[in-house]
Amino acid sequence: MEILSGFVTLFSDPIAVVLVFAAALIGIIVGATPGLTTAAAIAMLVPLTFFLEPLQALAFLYVIGKSGRYGGSIAAILFNTPGTAAAAATAQDGYPLSCAGKTGKALKTSAVASVFGDFLGDMLLIFGAVAVVSLTSGFGPPEFFALYLAAFVIISSVIGSSVTKGLISAAAGAFVAMIGIDAMEGTPRLDFGHPAFHAGISLVPVLIGMFVLSEIALKVESTSGNNRQNDENSTALPLDNSFSFDEFKSCLPVMLRSSGIGAFIGLMPGLGSSVAAFAAYGAEKRRAKNADEWGKGAIAGIAAPESANNAVNGPTMIPMLALGIPGGTIAAILMGVFLIHGITIGPSIFESSSKLVFGLFASGLVGIAVYGLIGYYGSSVIGNVVARVPIRLIYPYIFLTCFISAFSTRTNIFDVFIMAAAGLLGYLMRKQGYSTAAFIIAFVLARGAEEAFRQSLLLSNEGALIFLQRPVAVAFFAIGALILGSRIWQNQRGKLSRRNLYGAAGGQR
Repeated sequence: MEILSGFVTLFSDPIAVVLVFAAALIGIIVGATPGLTTAAAIAMLVPLTFFLEPLQALAFLYVIGKSGRYGGSIAAILFNTPGTAAAAATAQDGYPLSCAGKTGKALKTSAVASVFGDFLGDMLLIFGAVAVVSLTSGFGPPEFFALYLAAFVIISSVIGSSVTKGLISAAAGAFVAMIGIDAMEGTPRLDFGHPAFHAGISLVPVLIGMFVLSEIALKVESTSGNNRQNDENSTALPLDNSFSFDEFKSCLPVMLRSSGIGAFIGLMPGLGSSVAAFAAYGAEKRRAKNADEWGKGAIAGIAAPESANNAVNGPTMIPMLALGIPGGTIAAILMGVFLIHGITIGPSIFESSSKLVFGLFASGLVGIAVYGLIGYYGSSVIGNVVARVPIRLIYPYIFLTCFISAFSTRTNIFDVFIMAAAGLLGYLMRKQGYSTAAFIIAFVLARGAEEAFRQSLLLSNEGALIFLQRPVAVAFFAIGALILGSRIWQNQRGKLSRRNLYGAAGGQR
């Protein structure tokens, strides 16, 4: 099997192995730190990967993304302050269980469920990506443009509560990506009369500004600066600090179903781990015989969201590797790292860079094992150490690192200004409910979509009619239109329901 060759590739590179172990720990710490998102941490670390080999760079960031998703549960269980949005679902039962003196049980349940879901998600990635590639290997520019357009529509309409704001966010990202030299004509465009724009807008300063600077601004605006405190809630009873085999068996059906939910949602571009976690939590609570105990410390209430949350990891990579369409924010950043190292994403990657891809898959499996062991035996220690670091000390260091990272990309002070502008734009977008994730994904995809569109026109004497002559392209257009229409209809129905509810409440008064 090719995955075995991936392990050979990984373990023949000692630096890559060390980076996987380091990434597992770093990701847990990042996830356990409220206010520091995994995407922001990865964006900030991208410049470090310029000095690494492709497998080393990708494995490092990929495993941080995996362990970061798990790490959010630590702060949720210990302090009721979720380190990630998805961990808010885990806090529903994790924190009450911790308050009942069963902190160890809650943390171990979270670790086991996370590893379980992540492993199943990676199995889907390993076998599913190859299957998707076999179906798309015959695609030409018209099919890829239709796929890109469908992805733009789906991602922008699904991310966030407003379809209009999502579409505007994606359009803004595509516009910024167009700045620079026209790839086909070799002439400057959208340069605003400034030669510095001729080199285009680099991905790294945009990522850092959008995700890190805007996050710092929002957290500084809202935080009180107080440290999180955690009374020692663990008892001395072994049963209160363990996750027994009987408990594992009782949670196994829950984890299987929840992992399936997470894997399916991971395949859908733009939905993400928080949707998966709450969807799995709600589904399992509805079918539970002891539903009245959920929210008060039910073990299954931890297992469900954590397995779904981490099952998202692998499937989000399938559309990126097989189609060049990132399934989420972290996948978009990883796609940028692929491009930085000169690796073309798409169906041909399994032929041109097979060793790298399966080495990355192997690093993911090793990373799961490592963060699972660290989490199972050391999550309480990590959580309490993170809690003792004052927030007021974390943000200044992150802020300074942002400027260093942006400058080091091309040793160009212009990139620092780009980062600052992206940070301001990201802050304003998030304050007004626009999607920075849709902006970044569109920014990454725009050049490829433009290239596919213009190549399609060159292939035909009938102009844009070529898209209607390709059944697969028409199918992708139809899928995008159906999802957009469905989303608009859902929003309108929700507005109508709220209007009727308020009207009824007003009538009662």
